[in-house]
Amino acid sequence: MSSVSPIRASAPASTSPQPAGQGTETAKAPTPREVDVLVVGGGVCGTALLFELARYTDLPRLALIERYEQLAQVNSKATSNSQTIHCGDIETNYTLEKALRVKRTAEMVVRFGNLLEGEERERCLFRTPKMVLGVGERECASLRQRFELFSPHFPAMQLLEKEDIAAWEPAVALVNGVPRSEEMVAIGIREAATAVDYEALSAAFVRQAHAAVEGSARCIDLALGTSVETITPEGETFLVETQSKAAGRQLWRARHVVVNAGAHSLLMAQRMGHGLRYSCLPVAGSFYFTPELLNGKVYTVQNDKLPFAALHGDPDVGAPGQTRFGPTALLLPLLERYRLGSFFEFLEVLRLDLAVLAVLWQLLGNSDIRAYIVRNLLFEVPWLRRRLFLRDVRKIVPGMALNDLSFAEGYGGVRPQLIDKQARKLMLGEVRIEAGPGLVFNVTPSPGGTCCLGVAALDLEAIVARSGCRFARERFEAELYGKDAGEDSASCPQSLAA
Repeated sequence: MSSVSPIRASAPASTSPQPAGQGTETAKAPTPREVDVLVVGGGVCGTALLFELARYTDLPRLALIERYEQLAQVNSKATSNSQTIHCGDIETNYTLEKALRVKRTAEMVVRFGNLLEGEERERCLFRTPKMVLGVGERECASLRQRFELFSPHFPAMQLLEKEDIAAWEPAVALVNGVPRSEEMVAIGIREAATAVDYEALSAAFVRQAHAAVEGSARCIDLALGTSVETITPEGETFLVETQSKAAGRQLWRARHVVVNAGAHSLLMAQRMGHGLRYSCLPVAGSFYFTPELLNGKVYTVQNDKLPFAALHGDPDVGAPGQTRFGPTALLLPLLERYRLGSFFEFLEVLRLDLAVLAVLWQLLGNSDIRAYIVRNLLFEVPWLRRRLFLRDVRKIVPGMALNDLSFAEGYGGVRPQLIDKQARKLMLGEVRIEAGPGLVFNVTPSPGGTCCLGVAALDLEAIVARSGCRFARERFEAELYGKDAGEDSASCPQSLAA
């Protein structure tokens, strides 16, 4: 999701008289634009909240601010993520409890697609087969046990033996037409909404938000190319100063401010004195392209000792005829992969101290993690990286040749993994920093895109409770949860926290 420019603590925005001898006029502050909710960040989580507020409440004045000239240009950009709906069925690092939580929010994204016309829906959501592949005795035994536990909750699951895998994905199970020698089994889902263009989804959220207020007195301000400078609490409201090339300095007064700006959410929160228990460890992922080798998504079993994504192969939604493999994982001192200036922002959110060093020591003290980090550093060496990656990717496609692989230039984003300094551990999943009534900072690494509507539902509930606005709860639950009228709704949005 797209970030915003650095925020300068929470000092009140003010103007000063010109120095003596240069006139006596004082620069006049612009009149604040009054809004009910101001969303900061135009990635998939920020736009999801805008959509929910517009469609399911009667709040009259909504606004979204995004630093880039287009929506979804950082982690939600199609080239910056794995383009996956993480349902919990083939993600072997999920417990059953977490898988069921993620499944519920993933289904919200699929149901949102039902609100779109066919052509627009097909630009956002893609249906392909998917599987998680086990190779070798240990992994195969693990997947068989997992199938027994998970399949009652995921009825579309199928347990695939070697011949089934060959029918679904010939390149995975065969080498020159001959079955590969290793023991193999897979958990597969034949047809489901498995891939998302989160950049296109963000645009669809905004179009649906505008459609929801069209013809009414309600309004939505969409301020692209606009940076947040300060957020200042003023009683029960917040004064937000922004800057843009087109409009210059502007002031906004909002009853509610929700920041969905990736790692920059943490930066902004800490500059206001919130979320100081966290440090940020950005992990960058790189990818490789091959000619079309897979019919659908093929994931591999997660190494329980590694807090990094396992290798997988996916048909790329933005590059027809190509399969994308990855990610590699590189600890990168940047909050944005391709913006070198974010190095200094990283230093701020790193907040290096003994607690952070203790977590880093724990990571580097594990031989598996240490070897993984070193190997992924070598993946960045231009001549060497394809040869090293080929050895890994042959677990999925054993007959792949070096000439099939090309480094995906410009692909891959940064996942802001947080360190809880009080608990001295690396965190996985979303963090919600409630800085006070009406002000929230969301940090949503993977599967943040999948959970965008679920994360937004938490903020929606809080805004409804504080503002007393009308909330079309039955419509919300019917459209996004698939609930019939009259079903118990007590556990809906509140149960979404990770």
